[in-house]
Amino acid sequence: MSANLEAKKIAVDEIKSLIEKSKSIVLVDYRGMTVAQDTALRKEMRDNNITYKVIKNTLFKRACDELGITGLDNALNGTTAFAFGEDETSAPRLIKKIMNDCEKLSIKAGYCNNKAIDEKEVITLASIPSKEQLVAQLLYVLNAPVSSLARALKAIAEK
Repeated sequence: MSANLEAKKIAVDEIKSLIEKSKSIVLVDYRGMTVAQDTALRKEMRDNNITYKVIKNTLFKRACDELGITGLDNALNGTTAFAFGEDETSAPRLIKKIMNDCEKLSIKAGYCNNKAIDEKEVITLASIPSKEQLVAQLLYVLNAPVSSLARALKAIAEK
Protein backbone atom coordinates (compact mmCIF):
# COMPACT_ATOMS: atom_id res chain seq x y z
CA MET A 1 0.00 0.00 0.00
CA SER A 2 1.39 3.42 -0.88
CA ALA A 3 2.27 5.96 1.78
CA ASN A 4 -0.20 8.44 0.28
CA LEU A 5 -3.10 5.97 0.52
CA GLU A 6 -2.15 5.09 4.08
CA ALA A 7 -2.04 8.78 5.02
CA LYS A 8 -5.51 9.28 3.53
CA LYS A 9 -6.90 6.34 5.51
CA ILE A 10 -5.48 7.81 8.71
CA ALA A 11 -6.98 11.21 7.84
CA VAL A 12 -10.40 9.62 7.16
CA ASP A 13 -10.23 7.82 10.52
CA GLU A 14 -9.47 11.13 12.27
CA ILE A 15 -12.40 12.80 10.50
CA LYS A 16 -14.71 9.94 11.50
CA SER A 17 -13.58 10.36 15.09
CA LEU A 18 -14.34 14.10 14.97
CA ILE A 19 -17.78 13.45 13.48
CA GLU A 20 -18.63 10.81 16.09
CA LYS A 21 -17.55 13.07 18.99
CA SER A 22 -19.47 16.10 17.72
CA LYS A 23 -23.13 16.80 18.32
CA SER A 24 -23.24 19.43 15.56
CA ILE A 25 -21.19 20.23 12.50
CA VAL A 26 -21.42 23.41 10.45
CA LEU A 27 -20.04 23.47 6.91
CA VAL A 28 -18.92 26.96 5.93
CA ASP A 29 -17.56 28.64 2.83
CA TYR A 30 -14.60 30.80 3.81
CA ARG A 31 -13.64 32.03 0.33
CA GLY A 32 -12.49 35.65 0.30
CA MET A 33 -11.57 35.89 3.99
CA THR A 34 -8.33 37.63 4.84
CA VAL A 35 -5.62 35.95 6.88
CA ALA A 36 -6.38 38.26 9.80
CA GLN A 37 -10.08 37.35 9.71
CA ASP A 38 -9.27 33.63 9.50
CA THR A 39 -6.83 33.89 12.42
CA ALA A 40 -9.43 35.70 14.54
CA LEU A 41 -12.04 33.09 13.57
CA ARG A 42 -9.78 30.20 14.58
CA LYS A 43 -8.91 31.87 17.90
CA GLU A 44 -12.56 32.44 18.75
CA MET A 45 -13.35 28.82 17.84
CA ARG A 46 -10.56 27.55 20.12
CA ASP A 47 -11.72 29.82 22.95
CA ASN A 48 -15.22 28.28 22.70
CA ASN A 49 -14.06 24.62 22.49
CA ILE A 50 -15.12 24.25 18.87
CA THR A 51 -12.88 22.33 16.51
CA TYR A 52 -12.50 24.23 13.25
CA LYS A 53 -10.75 22.51 10.36
CA VAL A 54 -10.34 22.86 6.66
CA ILE A 55 -10.66 19.34 5.28
CA LYS A 56 -10.60 18.10 1.73
CA ASN A 57 -14.16 17.54 0.55
CA THR A 58 -13.32 14.07 -0.80
CA LEU A 59 -11.90 12.92 2.55
CA PHE A 60 -14.91 14.26 4.45
CA LYS A 61 -17.26 12.60 1.97
CA ARG A 62 -15.42 9.28 2.36
CA ALA A 63 -15.71 9.54 6.17
CA CYS A 64 -19.43 10.31 5.83
CA ASP A 65 -19.92 7.34 3.50
CA GLU A 66 -18.20 5.02 5.98
CA LEU A 67 -20.42 6.34 8.80
CA GLY A 68 -23.58 6.15 6.69
CA ILE A 69 -24.17 9.90 6.69
CA THR A 70 -26.09 11.21 3.70
CA GLY A 71 -27.41 14.57 2.56
CA LEU A 72 -24.22 16.63 2.64
CA ASP A 73 -22.96 15.86 -0.88
CA ASN A 74 -24.33 19.10 -2.38
CA ALA A 75 -22.41 21.19 0.16
CA LEU A 76 -19.12 19.41 -0.44
CA ASN A 77 -17.85 21.52 -3.30
CA GLY A 78 -15.55 24.51 -3.43
CA THR A 79 -13.83 25.82 -0.33
CA THR A 80 -15.27 24.19 2.76
CA ALA A 81 -14.32 24.44 6.42
CA PHE A 82 -15.95 22.45 9.20
CA ALA A 83 -16.86 23.59 12.72
CA PHE A 84 -17.38 20.63 15.07
CA GLY A 85 -19.39 21.55 18.17
CA GLU A 86 -19.63 19.72 21.49
CA ASP A 87 -23.33 20.54 21.73
CA GLU A 88 -26.11 21.20 19.27
CA THR A 89 -26.05 24.99 19.34
CA SER A 90 -22.51 26.21 20.12
CA ALA A 91 -20.99 25.88 16.64
CA PRO A 92 -24.00 27.33 14.77
CA ARG A 93 -24.28 30.22 17.25
CA LEU A 94 -20.61 31.13 16.98
CA ILE A 95 -20.56 30.85 13.18
CA LYS A 96 -23.61 33.11 12.95
CA LYS A 97 -22.00 35.63 15.30
CA ILE A 98 -18.81 35.67 13.23
CA MET A 99 -20.82 35.99 10.00
CA ASN A 100 -22.18 39.31 11.31
CA ASP A 101 -18.60 40.63 11.50
CA CYS A 102 -17.27 38.98 8.33
CA GLU A 103 -19.59 38.99 5.34
CA LYS A 104 -17.24 36.69 3.38
CA LEU A 105 -18.09 33.73 5.61
CA SER A 106 -21.24 31.83 4.68
CA ILE A 107 -23.00 28.70 5.88
CA LYS A 108 -23.31 25.88 3.37
CA ALA A 109 -25.05 23.21 5.44
CA GLY A 110 -24.91 21.44 8.77
CA TYR A 111 -25.28 18.15 10.55
CA CYS A 112 -27.09 17.73 13.86
CA ASN A 113 -28.74 14.80 15.64
CA ASN A 114 -27.73 12.33 12.91
CA LYS A 115 -29.40 14.43 10.22
CA ALA A 116 -28.13 16.73 7.50
CA ILE A 117 -29.63 20.20 7.77
CA ASP A 118 -29.67 23.18 5.44
CA GLU A 119 -28.53 26.75 6.05
CA LYS A 120 -31.91 27.90 7.40
CA GLU A 121 -31.97 25.13 9.99
CA VAL A 122 -28.41 25.97 11.06
CA ILE A 123 -29.44 29.61 11.59
CA THR A 124 -32.48 28.42 13.56
CA LEU A 125 -30.19 26.34 15.78
CA ALA A 126 -28.01 29.42 16.27
CA SER A 127 -30.96 31.37 17.67
CA ILE A 128 -31.55 28.88 20.49
CA PRO A 129 -30.02 30.14 23.76
CA SER A 130 -27.21 28.19 25.38
CA LYS A 131 -27.93 25.50 27.94
CA GLU A 132 -26.82 27.79 30.77
CA GLN A 133 -29.21 30.54 29.60
CA LEU A 134 -32.10 28.08 29.33
CA VAL A 135 -31.45 26.75 32.84
CA ALA A 136 -31.31 30.32 34.21
CA GLN A 137 -34.60 31.19 32.50
CA LEU A 138 -36.24 28.05 33.89
CA LEU A 139 -35.03 28.78 37.40
CA TYR A 140 -36.30 32.35 37.15
CA VAL A 141 -39.74 31.14 36.05
CA LEU A 142 -39.87 28.55 38.82
CA ASN A 143 -38.65 31.00 41.47
CA ALA A 144 -40.94 33.92 40.57
CA PRO A 145 -44.19 32.60 42.16
CA VAL A 146 -42.43 31.59 45.38
CA SER A 147 -40.71 34.96 45.78
CA SER A 148 -44.00 36.77 45.05
CA LEU A 149 -45.73 34.72 47.74
CA ALA A 150 -42.92 35.47 50.21
CA ARG A 151 -43.19 39.23 49.53
CA ALA A 152 -46.98 39.11 49.96
CA LEU A 153 -46.72 37.23 53.24
CA LYS A 154 -44.08 39.65 54.50
CA ALA A 155 -46.30 42.61 53.62
CA ILE A 156 -49.23 41.04 55.49
CA ALA A 157 -47.02 40.32 58.51
CA GLU A 158 -45.76 43.91 58.60
CA LYS A 159 -49.35 45.28 58.68
